[in-house]
Amino acid sequence: MTTIHDIARESGYSAATVSRVLNHHKYVSPRVRAEVEAVIQRLNYVPNAVARDLSRGSTQTIGVVLPMLDHPYYTDLIAGIMKTAFTHHYRVVMLPSDYVRQVELDYLEQLRRHAYDGLIFTSHNLPLADLLRYQQFGPVVVCQDPGPLELPAAFTDRGTSYLEAMRWIQAQGATRVSLMLPRDPALSATASAMVAAFTAVFGHAPDPADNWVGSMTNEDGYAAGSFLAARQPDFIFANGDDIAAGVRRYYLDHQRPVPPMMGQENQLSGQLMNIATIDHHFKRVGAAALELAIGVRQGQVKIASDFIARS
Repeated sequence: MTTIHDIARESGYSAATVSRVLNHHKYVSPRVRAEVEAVIQRLNYVPNAVARDLSRGSTQTIGVVLPMLDHPYYTDLIAGIMKTAFTHHYRVVMLPSDYVRQVELDYLEQLRRHAYDGLIFTSHNLPLADLLRYQQFGPVVVCQDPGPLELPAAFTDRGTSYLEAMRWIQAQGATRVSLMLPRDPALSATASAMVAAFTAVFGHAPDPADNWVGSMTNEDGYAAGSFLAARQPDFIFANGDDIAAGVRRYYLDHQRPVPPMMGQENQLSGQLMNIATIDHHFKRVGAAALELAIGVRQGQVKIASDFIARS
């Protein structure tokens, strides 16, 4: 395998000069650059990308840990991350986790070995304290409010919009509300915020027997339809407009009257159904997370979400 020392020997210049040519250093004369590049072409030399990254202390790569892609939360986050990474000339590597703790830990170990300049956890199963311990090896950014922990974070302010949404639901006269949650509230910041807002507005915790846990896609909504139809809620608050559309499709397919519903993420399906929703601006969250991971921003970035009332 050809090395820069072979290039130096063939060209008659030092290895340092060859390195400057390879790295496009401006303090190299046109004659020297042309002669070294001619030898590079003749020997068909290809730089070792790994060695180059190690020598400059940067891979220009950010790893994005995500458990799934089905929910708009992830697709919008990734859209914001990718667009911003392109602007800053960074590569992005998608790291699927399926919420498996050992897999998430393996990605953190890869950061420790400098496989990435930083990691963005769109969601996770590991405790935040575990992520904090790896900060010494590079930025570990989370897309949730880390509370008192000094983790770089980009997240949406769900609390205010959820309270506004719950008050609006209450004003519609609803008394038996079914919440469609992504995961158990003990594991999901989104589910926890929805339950907390319901409790604050209605004065009591939601009845777990009325809630559906495991809502990520339109198909999940349809699958929940028989459960919800049996519970007969007078309002359904879904974890996404597409999910609400799946519920509505089940009710219509089974000739059941469709109860009032609300979704999230301001998707086209929600606009067409003319249902209330919440826009969490996850593309902006993704953009901020990438900037935190590459050091353009510091600290924590909280982005306001917007409740959108529709009849």
